[in-house]
Amino acid sequence: MRNTVLWFLLLMFLMPLSTAQEAVFEEDWSQFRGPGGQGHASARSLPTKWTDSENVTWKVPIPGKGWSSPVIQGEKIWLTTATEGGQSLRALCLQRSTGKIIYNIELFRQKEIGRIHSKNSYASPTPIIDGNRVFFHFGTFGSASLRNDGKVLWKNQLKYNHGHGPASTPVLFKDLLIYNCDGRGENQFVAALDKNSGKLRWKRPRILEARMAYATPLTIEVDGKPQLVSNGGDQVVSYHPLTGKEIWWLRYDGFSNVPRPVYGLDLVFICSGYPQATLYAIRPNGRGDVTDSHVAWTLNRGIPLNPSPLLIGEELYLVSDRGIASCLNGRTGEIHWRERLGGEYSTSPVYADGKIFVLNEEGKTTIFKPGKVFNKVGTNQLPGRTLASIAVHSRAIYLRTNGETDGHLYRIEKAGS
Repeated sequence: MRNTVLWFLLLMFLMPLSTAQEAVFEEDWSQFRGPGGQGHASARSLPTKWTDSENVTWKVPIPGKGWSSPVIQGEKIWLTTATEGGQSLRALCLQRSTGKIIYNIELFRQKEIGRIHSKNSYASPTPIIDGNRVFFHFGTFGSASLRNDGKVLWKNQLKYNHGHGPASTPVLFKDLLIYNCDGRGENQFVAALDKNSGKLRWKRPRILEARMAYATPLTIEVDGKPQLVSNGGDQVVSYHPLTGKEIWWLRYDGFSNVPRPVYGLDLVFICSGYPQATLYAIRPNGRGDVTDSHVAWTLNRGIPLNPSPLLIGEELYLVSDRGIASCLNGRTGEIHWRERLGGEYSTSPVYADGKIFVLNEEGKTTIFKPGKVFNKVGTNQLPGRTLASIAVHSRAIYLRTNGETDGHLYRIEKAGS
């Protein structure tokens, strides 16, 4: 038995890449901002140069319009789209190896769709993969669960007025699908559905009657206990994800929040929203109103209104909507560097293969290495408008573009990989 184990370990060492290692690099991109929801991926050997044809394994047309990011599990890619001017809200499944559309399923049909912001779509929230199920959300138009063979399991609809259209992506915690409903007017709440049945498990009104917001919550663990950090208009609130009971909250002046919270270094980082964002570093071990007691530091310059922050080690990276990239000390807020990238930005940055990938709204991706000195690797340009954050899986980058009516999804990887 001992010799068998020794031979197995020797073979693992000699193989170029073990099955176990390959499984790590094949990690599912299961939600908005990838595994953990904070923009980190275990992918390797990613390309740093591409064009509309160079290092493109496939480019496929996507019917309709949507700014949801793709999510990936095994051979299947899921995303959402809206056709017929937003009346038909659909789930799409593509084969990862070829880009072929396997399923194109209408989940909701709306006669009255209302107006949305010019930077939004009727299919902006990103799906979530959990085992053999995929969850979809379209704001007030409804939520749904599909089996990965395309069978619809349930649908649910919680009505509220989201103003600029659907944007906030849900989060999964144990057997709950939780999402923000921060719209116009007094009907603002956070809700949790049973992921198996779609039935409402809890619904919690916001502490403040505040302004609209579109942020995606994040689940974290503090002192061994779970928290759901959910920022909305004029407030960020930590809830117990199983019950919806408030743990702590912080008040600020800001609305139409989009960036997802980031957690690390025993701090939660949130952006306060329009019209002038402030970055807050919050110690999440408080109770009740922590506005005056648990803020470690704040920053008011170069703070994004749409892209989420990215934490790597002790450095926090920001990309403002006007293309100013910043590197800060996450513990203190000290600024290491600022650089102008060019263009307008709405997508959230990704860290993979030892590099940071940042996509602007005009199809340009800037790549740089993390560190206290700005170290640019290169830039790459694709045609079309780009407001969906990129996804990464194995050795490939998945990038979604949209035109006036239809768009494309690219699988970008080194030729021959």
